[in-house]
Amino acid sequence: MTKKDARTLKVGVLGAGQIAQAAHFESCTKARNADLFAICDVADDLRERMAITHGAQKTFNDYDEMLADPGIDAVIIATADAFHVPASIRALEAGKHVLCEKPVAIGLDETLALAEAVKKSGLTFQIGHMKRFDAGLMAAKHFIDTEMGDLIALKAWYCDSTHRYPMTDAVQPLIVSSANARKPSGNPKADLKRYYMLAHGSHLVDTARYFGGDIVAVTAKLSDTKGAYCWFVDVEFANGCLGHLDLTVAVRMDWHEGFQIYGQNGSVIGKTYNPWYYKSSDVEIFHEKEGGTFRPLGEDGHFYRRQLEGFADTILNGAPMIGADIEDGIASVRGMIAIARSVETGRTVRLADVSGLL
Repeated sequence: MTKKDARTLKVGVLGAGQIAQAAHFESCTKARNADLFAICDVADDLRERMAITHGAQKTFNDYDEMLADPGIDAVIIATADAFHVPASIRALEAGKHVLCEKPVAIGLDETLALAEAVKKSGLTFQIGHMKRFDAGLMAAKHFIDTEMGDLIALKAWYCDSTHRYPMTDAVQPLIVSSANARKPSGNPKADLKRYYMLAHGSHLVDTARYFGGDIVAVTAKLSDTKGAYCWFVDVEFANGCLGHLDLTVAVRMDWHEGFQIYGQNGSVIGKTYNPWYYKSSDVEIFHEKEGGTFRPLGEDGHFYRRQLEGFADTILNGAPMIGADIEDGIASVRGMIAIARSVETGRTVRLADVSGLL
């Protein structure tokens, strides 16, 4: 069992579905500086089963009642994408810090409205881009920030696999469902292009920004054939770095995710695994001066738990936020919308010019 700090963040989790069961409940119980205080879900059978399994102190079937509990310091929003913004705003207005699953929103207007609520609240708001807590990616980021010098080019790819579901089922805990669970009014998978961009493209865009900085424009093409969607995206970074992103769902091979980054004083090559393996990315950092490569082990691969610990450290101890904040969320939504508009028009699209929904 994890040895807990003397002071811990008391967390309420909204939603008891797949992402909460596979990631957030366990993260709360294993985090050194956080506790699973409460679970809220309208499905009574699912909520009570999860509370018994994970040892939550309280349960709620009404979100406002959970937010009114003075024992809760922060909430994790683990619901469907359509509920992220309204649930986050209600939590902020109730005085609770928020860790919201990605993507933060499905449209720019609601993202900007959330940003206003975050600013007004003065509270900590973090988006669940857990890859920023992958030890391999963090080592690459440290090299980029301290030794690489100017970036020359960045390539990154996120290619889901046709075999991902049997692979995931083999390693995830048993996911329990309920007929009483609350679902969005429409089917999120009715438009697969939109669904894949939100579910997977949000990761790719955020990883590119994490390494390369602000994206100012994109030129994108989409191939939709043989049951696979493949986006190739040329990216212009504000710092002059050239970029290329590949989002493919799904490739006929193993999970294929990674990056190559070329810089003034070295290069980085990374391979990222199916996230449910909880294995840090394999990263090779080449130092031009030494003429050699460093490979961090990244022995702690539970990036969901590491994400929560970083969130709690910011709230409890004033530590700098190393996760994605609301400005990162705005940039990610802008990036995804810009990619969609570029595919539609066949033109280069500047992120500053986009609006509306993905």
